[in-house]
This record gives sequence, C-alpha cells and structure tokens, in this order.
Amino acid sequence: MNAIIYVFSGTGNTMRICSLYKEEFEKCGVETTLYPVRSDMTALPNSEEYDYVGFAYPIHAFNAPEIMLSLAEAINPASKRFFIVKSSGEPLKLNNVSSLRFIGILEKKGYVLQSEYHYVMPYNMIFRHTDREALKMWKTAQALSAVEAREVLAGVEHKLPRVFLGRFLAMLFRIEQVAMRINGRFFKVQYDQCILCRKCEKACPTSNIHIDDKGKFSFGKNCIMCTRCSFHCPTDAFKIGILNSWRVNGAYPLDSPIDEDAPEPKHHHGWYCKKAYERYYAEAREKVEAGKRQ
Repeated sequence: MNAIIYVFSGTGNTMRICSLYKEEFEKCGVETTLYPVRSDMTALPNSEEYDYVGFAYPIHAFNAPEIMLSLAEAINPASKRFFIVKSSGEPLKLNNVSSLRFIGILEKKGYVLQSEYHYVMPYNMIFRHTDREALKMWKTAQALSAVEAREVLAGVEHKLPRVFLGRFLAMLFRIEQVAMRINGRFFKVQYDQCILCRKCEKACPTSNIHIDDKGKFSFGKNCIMCTRCSFHCPTDAFKIGILNSWRVNGAYPLDSPIDEDAPEPKHHHGWYCKKAYERYYAEAREKVEAGKRQ
C-alpha cells in the first residue's frame, strides 16, 4: 500500500503536520510520499499510482492558496477518494469554507472527498504567538494527527461543518489572491542587513524573487504571500509591502522544551479568539482520549 500527499507549505507548519501523517501511515505499513507543491507543475506525480491521495495547505484568507487551485486544475483526472489536511493560526469555523472551490475543481475531475482535517499552528503573519502557545499548538497537532491519520487509512468519512453563507464569504475573501500579487511587487530588502545567502530566492515556491549578479533584488507578479522569504530570512531583512506591520520573522522553537509550569506571559493578544482556541483544544483532547479507548 502507498500514499501521496501533495503539500504546499508556506513557512513549514503544514509540512510538519504532513510529516506526522507520513510517520503514522508508515507505522501502518503504508509507504508515503510528501510532494512539495511549486508553481512548476509540469511533472506532477500521477495520483492513480497511489492507494491514498491527500492534499495539504495553509489557509490564506479563508481560502486555499492560489497555488493549490492551480494544482487542482493541473492534476490528472482520476476516480479517487482523497483527504485534505489544512492549517491556520486560528480555529475559526469560517476556515471550514477554505476548501470549497478546491474540492469543486477536483470533483469535476472525478475525485471524491473522503475527509478533511484542520489543525491550528502558530501564525507566520499578523502577530507572533508566544513560544508557550506555539508549543501547545504543536503538541495538540501531534496527538490529534495520530488519531486522524488512522481514520484516513480506515476510510472514515470526516467532513467539516459548513458555514452559513460560507461559499459567498470565501468568494469575497478571494480578492486576497489578486491583492497579494500586487503587494508582492512592493517587497523591499534592507541591503545593509542582507547577507546575500539567497535562501529566499531558492525557497520561493513561485520563483517570484530574482537576485542579479550585483546582488540587486527584483520581485515579479506571482507572489502568493506565503511569507516563506521574510519568515526564514536569517537577518530579518525583508519588508513585505503594505502588510509589513504584520510581519513575523524566525521559526518557533517547537522542538525545544518549555517550562509548562511557568506563569502565562502577559501579552496583548491573549484575548484573541480566546473561546475558539479553548473549544479547539477541548475538542482535540476529547478526540484523542476517545482514540485511546478504541
């Protein structure tokens, strides 16, 4: 048995979760390929060659990223059941609508949705979660994904509840895709901080960053605002246009131990979606515990 997950991951959160799926699948004897999605789709793996097919992405403005819609258009037609893994920085129910257009494109090609899962991971834009919050999200995803990966293998159907006027709201927020292409033209690099490591140019999934022989940067029209460039810049040299006040730089220490007994740090985002986070963690604990009893 084998599986493939077509993964678009901006700063790495979604790929981390898919790595958990891969680990769990392979514990069950299912060889698993994680295929990183880029704008060049001339050599996509054929989904027909796999027993399990998944798609994974971070939610962008309550929608699947534009690059995932392009993937859905480019992938081979097939009569395959598929699953979706997606991540975002907040557990709002409006995130449930993010896959509607993506699913619609695939269904026209013969694919059938089996299950869809949403994981909360630390923001790479808007504001920076505390390290303690980020670790809690990651530990929750680790525990929850182990249960849900096995659901996928067992053929369990899991559909996220639809939201009233969800399709209309998703369509409204889709303006973000056009706006980010424009905003990407206004990226700037602080040359006095840049060390010309070229990590941003190599990592950009749409090949939107170009650095000439003299070290001068230019930006094209294909930015999808994944913030991979600015988030992973080792010297924090990027300014991301009109959204620069939302810029977050540097990976979260998700693999480092944090004192769980330390007092909760005071920060001005503690109120943000508080009830939604509490509900997410409570439902995750309940599902993990139920999984242990099975």
